Amino acid sequence: MPLVPTSQIMDQAVKQRRGQGAFNVIHLETAQAIIGGAEQVGLPVILQISENCVKYHGGLHAIAAATLALAESAEVPVAVHLDHAEDESLVYQAMDLGFGSVMFDGAKLPFEQNVAATIRVVEAAHRQGVYVEAELGEIGGKDGAHAPGVRTDPVEARHFHSLTEVDALAVAVGSSHAMLERSASLDLPLIEQLSSTLAIPVVLHGSSGVPDTTLVKAINSGMRKINVSTHLNGFFTRAVRDWLEANPGAVDSRKYVGAGRAALASEAARLLRLFALLEH
Repeated sequence: MPLVPTSQIMDQAVKQRRGQGAFNVIHLETAQAIIGGAEQVGLPVILQISENCVKYHGGLHAIAAATLALAESAEVPVAVHLDHAEDESLVYQAMDLGFGSVMFDGAKLPFEQNVAATIRVVEAAHRQGVYVEAELGEIGGKDGAHAPGVRTDPVEARHFHSLTEVDALAVAVGSSHAMLERSASLDLPLIEQLSSTLAIPVVLHGSSGVPDTTLVKAINSGMRKINVSTHLNGFFTRAVRDWLEANPGAVDSRKYVGAGRAALASEAARLLRLFALLEH
């Protein structure tokens, strides 16, 4: 399968009333693992490159080129998405490189500034056929900016969408980024209200801290795009640590990184089936 537009994958998720997994790329091996997991179960996947990932790699071009090349050679539909970009110029760079979607994160801005910047992004993206995700109601845990109990207001969300014409909206419903324990509770009635109020898919960030059973309930309540990073990184890191403990004399990094890649692929496959409501 060639690289596909994000809109194609998300339109299918909406039509089938299922969740779509969107998993973060950290480096080449995680991109390989995510695609490998998707191929194991024959399901589409969205690969996400965040602004933090771009900073780690010293720029977007190299990690984007590798990720796009892997997507183009995949055996299942794969889309590539720019995640949590607060730098507007990075959004335009991703569009020019061939990303199928971008997320402009103006959640820390005052409402009017968030709207104005998002409109600029949407107008540029839609001219190129690029799908746009935005955020309203700050998701906890990013850079310490978290007020307990923050939630996205459905009326404000509808107003935001009417002004910006974004294609998807990340909402604050109780999750938090970078959680190491899966103990978050989600506001399921709010998810239902948001999904019924908005004519676009709603997106769950901070899914790593949410238990499987709650994720399924959220999908059944209308959540359509499920972002995961920390949870998968844990599988990769634990496998590397276990391999090194069992092989203390090893020096070939391909051996232990390969173990991490295999572990991440297996969990990515399981999550994709879970989100597609095939395993719960």
